Amino acid sequence: MSQVPSPQLDRGVQRSIGALAEAAKEGYRWLRDFVPDAFSSTLREDAGLLASLVASLPRLSTDREVRLTDREHELTLLRLDVPGSVLKTLAEIEDRDIASTEIFHSDAAVPGTDRLLEVHHYELERPDRPAAPAAAELPRAVRKQVLDAAAAQHPERAPHQLEEALRILWVDNERWVRLAPPRDVAQLLGLFLDCRDRAGFALDLSEMERVGERVESQLLFAAASPPARGFLMQITEALDALNLGTRRLLALSVTDGGVRYFLASFHVAHREGAPLTRDGELFKRLRRQLCAAQILAVESPTYRDFVLPRIMTAEDAALVNAFIGFAHTNCAHNQSERYTFEDVVRAFHFHPEMSLALVRLFKTRFDPDLPDREKAWAAELAKVEHEVASYNTGHRILDEFRRSLFQVALVFVKRTLKTNFFVEEKQALAFRLDPAYLADLGPTFTADLPPERPFRVTFFYGRQGLGYHIGFADIARGGWRTILTRSRDDYVTVANRVFRENYVLAHTQHLKNKDIYEGGSKLVVVVNARGKGSREEDTRLFHKVQRAFANAFLDVFVTEGGKARDPRVVDYYGEDEPIELGPDENMHDEMIEEIAALSVRRGYLLGAGIMSSKKVGINHKEFGVTSTGVIAFAATAMKERGVDIRQDAFSVKLTGGPNGDVAGNALRLLLERCPKAEIRLIVDGTAALVDPRGLDREALGRVVLKADADAFDTTRLSPGGSIVYRNVRKADGLRELHRRVEMTAGGPKETWVTVDEFHQEYDHLLFRVKADLFIPAGGRPETIDKDNWRELLGPDGVPTAAVIVEGANSFVTPEARLRLQEAGVVVLRDASANKCGVISSSYEIIGNLLFSEREFLAHKADYVRDVLEILEKRAGDEAGLIFRRHREEGGKRPYTAISEALSVEINRHKAQLFRFFEANPEHWSRHPWREALLAHLPRMVRESPAWRLRVKRLPSKYRSAILAAEIATEMVYRGGFEPDFATTLHDYVGKSFG
Repeated sequence: MSQVPSPQLDRGVQRSIGALAEAAKEGYRWLRDFVPDAFSSTLREDAGLLASLVASLPRLSTDREVRLTDREHELTLLRLDVPGSVLKTLAEIEDRDIASTEIFHSDAAVPGTDRLLEVHHYELERPDRPAAPAAAELPRAVRKQVLDAAAAQHPERAPHQLEEALRILWVDNERWVRLAPPRDVAQLLGLFLDCRDRAGFALDLSEMERVGERVESQLLFAAASPPARGFLMQITEALDALNLGTRRLLALSVTDGGVRYFLASFHVAHREGAPLTRDGELFKRLRRQLCAAQILAVESPTYRDFVLPRIMTAEDAALVNAFIGFAHTNCAHNQSERYTFEDVVRAFHFHPEMSLALVRLFKTRFDPDLPDREKAWAAELAKVEHEVASYNTGHRILDEFRRSLFQVALVFVKRTLKTNFFVEEKQALAFRLDPAYLADLGPTFTADLPPERPFRVTFFYGRQGLGYHIGFADIARGGWRTILTRSRDDYVTVANRVFRENYVLAHTQHLKNKDIYEGGSKLVVVVNARGKGSREEDTRLFHKVQRAFANAFLDVFVTEGGKARDPRVVDYYGEDEPIELGPDENMHDEMIEEIAALSVRRGYLLGAGIMSSKKVGINHKEFGVTSTGVIAFAATAMKERGVDIRQDAFSVKLTGGPNGDVAGNALRLLLERCPKAEIRLIVDGTAALVDPRGLDREALGRVVLKADADAFDTTRLSPGGSIVYRNVRKADGLRELHRRVEMTAGGPKETWVTVDEFHQEYDHLLFRVKADLFIPAGGRPETIDKDNWRELLGPDGVPTAAVIVEGANSFVTPEARLRLQEAGVVVLRDASANKCGVISSSYEIIGNLLFSEREFLAHKADYVRDVLEILEKRAGDEAGLIFRRHREEGGKRPYTAISEALSVEINRHKAQLFRFFEANPEHWSRHPWREALLAHLPRMVRESPAWRLRVKRLPSKYRSAILAAEIATEMVYRGGFEPDFATTLHDYVGKSFG
């Protein structure tokens, strides 16, 4: 039964409502008089919200906070202004993706209190947020007012630049552009353009102005590719840590070309009245902390444990994270159970005084403004070495473990030769190390690595990942591989082995690069994505990390006269370093182009040659350059077994997708050249596709270089053929099931198998299916290792593949290769079989150095034809020599050992020859050296008098390296050179090339 309020209660409520109405009217008058920003912000368009605001003012005398709106994509709240209140509010919503922010204060205390009013308004990102109308529909009056203000504020900017920036701002922030004062919009237009032009970072400070008793400064800050969550809180924390209170804040997100930008205007005042000026120490400290916020994640334990309690700055904490990442990845690859990620983190977190001591030591070594740096470094080094050596908490075993980590960090500081730590406009850290640090660590940490030591090691650390570039020669090339992880366990598993994987890949690349002037290198980056993302989100994340690491790379490797060009990089190495970053896993075409353009813009000595496979290069997938070598090696191996692949029947199994570069082009060449080849198995990231009679060639041709294995037409399978899908799944209660289709006598039959059943089939088909030839052309390194190689032998001990030609890098471990060859398998390793891809990339760099973009495109067909001719020759030279030596030695050495010996032999000659030509740089232009140099170049260059003259355009180091490579390969593949180097080299080259 409903209750009716009593007349007395009803009159009381009515009186209270009347009193609230009167208070609201008074509040509105107060708002008009003392909160002018409420009527210049976007709130002015929402009369209901302003009414709610004024009605809620009395509550602030008792309530800590009043929320006016709290919706999925919008939040508006009121609170009283106290020191740190902006930071506190942002910390409460750090897990939300903020699209725009408006924060402002009153000019007088809220009635009934002694505090100013603080208003927060947030719009939150949402996938379905409607875009603004096209720029052409921007209101004419708004457009004119903003562009007039922008022209006055930014006279250095062309009108079309300002109009473009306005269009970009309008698309994501239509309401704010329409309602904000034109001068405020104009400010952010200039800020956005500055950020885009300055490597994704812009910071400016306006002149101070007095507001009542306060002196306020306007801070304009922008950053490209900010983290989606917590970034504004970090920025505010940096201000708060320097005792700068935020009086007014406007922050927006805009997107341009797939890149998100954070734009913000802060009105700040020092709480104790200290001046904030462009040339002042306070502004310098602020600038460094704002930069560090782009590297240090808010979810990082280091941020929580050290920065928020004010134990250290964000800049110092980012360096500690780099220590942790370096120590973990250098120790765990050989002792993963002992050096767990959590234990490494705890070592540095439980002893912040040691972490800070290492930070101080690092800063002493690399601070460009530190007077008498060497003397200060020596004194600080002795002090920290003593602290590390004497570290003792009374827990012997734990102390030994943590002391070993502090020793690794100490070695890291001592052996770093240059770093971008003091470069402010950065989103990742780079540390170029002397590889002698590996000897400092000793066999405890290096016993599992190949014995040959690299020429350089560069460590990278960023907000969402870390990685290494490892190179085995002065001039080095090798791909950039980006590995995505989605969980803590996934990340730690990959991080445990990333250094060793990188080292092995770079070493393999060095063996592979024997035919070209570059030594081998590799850049491997592991990205922590934290959760499942869409393909578009993954792509944006890859690009963000790659963009940050590319800029960090250029910070330390852009040189002038041998020294790092940026004066903030203290350079203890002091030489130019030509490093070519060929693309690899998860490096998309748009980033290849962007990094090449970035290299040109920043003045790296290789220019666009930093990257290959661009639109003005030789696209590996389009021309199948890597697979050209793989199939050439396969043809030689099968010929040794009496099979002519162009006319005889034989069977093949592959890993790698039919739409991939290596596997796809290998399949294309097999279909084109080998009419009797049976493709019995394809395993890629989408499915395992098997057909005992060989996959239908017409159906296979429809997916090759167009789609993955899961797109194969199941109706074209032979009886007994099947496909099990990795990504086609459904839920059955708590179980997850994978789709499987098998061809039966009655047609295709669909079933759904459990996860265990799926992996039993998917993971083991490559071992069980029998074929004459196995081409691993895709898949993770070390898929076949010492523990599972026996699975490639049938129940009768006969291998399920007679020949393995490694199209994928490090797919088979060295021990597994040896055991398989002992079992009778012919194994041709990656350093030989898939070398043609890197040879092609090398000739792209030569093309970039010899021709303009226009010239290259005009002559590309001839140039590519000549390069493909070189690839066939190089593959044939080595494959023939491997089998010839194997026969001559009576089969005593495995094929892979012969392959490695050839690489070592050629590389040894190359290194000696390179030193000789560097000491005699004038030789290249004289007979017979000039003929040797030209012999390395494509036919169209050799045979054109005009193009031949351009050889002098090549950097001196490149001419020396090209001569060394051409002569060294000739020595080994053709023979005939006596080892009396000083007296016979000239005669030998004259005979071979003259």
